[in-house]
Amino acid sequence: MKLRRAVIVVADSMGCGAMPDADRYGDEGCDTLGNLARAVGGLTVPNLQRMGLGNIHPIEGIPPSDAPEAFYAELPMLSNGKDTTTGHWEICGIITEKAFPTYPDGFPPEIVKAFEKGTGRGTLGNYAASGTEIIASLGEEHMKTGKLIIYTSADSVFQVAAHEEVVPPDELYRYCEIARRILTGDHPVSRVIARPFMGSPGAFKRTERRKDFALKPPGQTLLDLLKDQSMQVFGVGKIEDIFSHQGLTDSLHTGNNHDGLVTVEKILRERPGQGIIFANLVDFDMLYGHRRNALGYAQAIRDMDAFLPRIVEAMDDDDALIITADHGCDPTFKGSDHTREHVPLLWYSKKLSPGKHLGTRNSFADISATILELFGIPSDLAGVSFASLLGR
Repeated sequence: MKLRRAVIVVADSMGCGAMPDADRYGDEGCDTLGNLARAVGGLTVPNLQRMGLGNIHPIEGIPPSDAPEAFYAELPMLSNGKDTTTGHWEICGIITEKAFPTYPDGFPPEIVKAFEKGTGRGTLGNYAASGTEIIASLGEEHMKTGKLIIYTSADSVFQVAAHEEVVPPDELYRYCEIARRILTGDHPVSRVIARPFMGSPGAFKRTERRKDFALKPPGQTLLDLLKDQSMQVFGVGKIEDIFSHQGLTDSLHTGNNHDGLVTVEKILRERPGQGIIFANLVDFDMLYGHRRNALGYAQAIRDMDAFLPRIVEAMDDDDALIITADHGCDPTFKGSDHTREHVPLLWYSKKLSPGKHLGTRNSFADISATILELFGIPSDLAGVSFASLLGR
C-alpha cells in the first residue's frame, strides 16, 4: 500500500492478556480488556468491534467480526519490563533488554540527600504507594512544611507530588529536572514524574498538569528516522515527555483522552503532509487502571469508540490508523500497578478493507518496521514488517 501518514493511537495500558512470562512479575491471570469487560457485564463498542477488536482476544460483549475492517493481531512485548517508556520505545523499534531499576523499599539515602540538596527542600514519603493515597496521607503535612512528597511504584518511577499553591507547577518541573539529572548512571530510573495537586485536606485532587521526564532513548527510533527524512512527526499527549522531545517536529501536550483525540483529528484536517501522528491517551492508565476502576475504564473505551468515526472521516485514502497499547493495567487485578500483557493491534486503512489476521507477531516493534518499509526507509531497528500482508 502507499502510505501518506500513519496515525498511532496508544490506548495507554489497554492490554489483552498475560504474557507467558507474567509469573516473573507476579501478574499471572491479568487481562485488562478481558477482565474489565467481564467485570462490567460486557463492552459495547461497535466501531472497534467492526474493526476486529473481538477477533484478537475474547472480550465479553465484543464478538469477532466476520469481515473485520482492520488488519489485526496480538503483539507480545519483547522487552523486559512493563512500563510506559519500555512499551513506547518498543513500538518505535527499541528493545529494552535490561529492565529499568525499581525501588520497592524506597530510594537509597544518597539519592534522597542529593535531591534535597538540589531542591533546597526536605522530603516526605519515599515508599511505594498509590499516588492518590500518599497525597491523602501526607498532603496536609506537605502544605504545612513545604516538604516534597516523593514516592514510587512497582514501575521504574520517581514521582514528586506538590500542592500547586505551595509549589507552582513550573517550580515542581524544575525540581523534577534536578531529579532527572541525579537518576542516571547507577540509577537509570525510567521516568521522573511531576504530580501537582490541588484542594484541601480530605479533598485533594491531582491536576492535569502532570509532566513526565523520561530517559533519552539509547539510539535512534522510528521518530528520528522519519524526522531525518524531513517528514512531519507530531507527538500528542505525553509522547514528548516519553521521548525527551527527541525525534519530533511538533508537540501538542494534551491533558486527557478527549483532548488527545480532538488534537489528532485537527492535525489530520489542518496539517497536511507526509509523516506520523503519535498520540498517547493517558486516562485509561492514570485515571482508571491504576485506580482499579473497571467501570471508568470501560466508559473511557466507549468514549474512544464513539470518537473514532471522526478520526476515520478526517483520514485520506493513503492514511493508516494504528490502534494499540504500551502495556497492561488490569483494573480488576491486585495492587495498583501495570500488568505484563500482550497488546492489541488494529491497522485500518480506507482502501484496505476488509482486513485479516496478521499472524503471530514478533514484538511491538513490528509496527515501526512496517511503517518504515511502507515509507521506503531502511533501518536497523528491531521489528518484523507485516507490510506484505496488507493486501486486498
